Amino acid sequence: MTKDTKIVVATHKKYNMPSSDIYLPLQVGAKGKDSLGFERDDSGKNISAKNPFFCELTGLYWAVKNLDADYIGLVHYRRHFSLKKSGKTPEEKLKNVLSKKEVERLLKEVNIILPKKRNYYIENLYDHYKHTMFVEPLDMAGEIIKEKYPEFYPEFEKLHTRKSAHMFNMIIARKDILKDYCDWLFDILFELEKHIGKKKYDAFHSRFYGRISELMLDIYINTKGLKYVEAAVIDIEGVNWAKKGAAFLFAKFVGRKYEKSF
Repeated sequence: MTKDTKIVVATHKKYNMPSSDIYLPLQVGAKGKDSLGFERDDSGKNISAKNPFFCELTGLYWAVKNLDADYIGLVHYRRHFSLKKSGKTPEEKLKNVLSKKEVERLLKEVNIILPKKRNYYIENLYDHYKHTMFVEPLDMAGEIIKEKYPEFYPEFEKLHTRKSAHMFNMIIARKDILKDYCDWLFDILFELEKHIGKKKYDAFHSRFYGRISELMLDIYINTKGLKYVEAAVIDIEGVNWAKKGAAFLFAKFVGRKYEKSF
């Protein structure tokens, strides 16, 4: 049976988009901004104004609250799911993003598609976050989970031992599953807002809500015992691994936090 699928492509700028009609380009952080000609996350029920802090999560929130589809997903303008070799140029890579037929095939046996896990070979997830970001918001998120959702707390504690995770807040899932996940996730993040308040981080580190949520996904998936299938991630613009590696070493051994994304 054909499934109605909509995959939101979160973007804050004009960008080439996949041609398939399953993809819906969405301007995130659109509140108060000029239109890019895409759907906007400040329509319907939304948290568009939180985008400087919640990153692409304003797109996920908008999608779950406003889209009527059997399956809903979130990817990024420069990161997409793929089952093919990535290609050399941005144009070639964009042609190799997950197609409608491939989505249908992957969702035959399971109801969730996740990106392949990223492995952090040198240290566990908690230590990696602590070395590269300010860890206090993550610790507070753990306390909120312990108090409000104690059944999820054992998986939170595993951040101190696990060295891999499904990152980037990328997911395609049956709508009821995604809604339940988002109800849980945003309840935690909105509570975190109340506790952290307007603590003065710079613009880069103020986006910790989006980063913490990357670690929340596996906590939810593993606690619920949900089955999923993985797909590779294409980075349309590529990653400068030399700069990223150098920044990590400075963070781990010198104590200098990340200053930008890579």
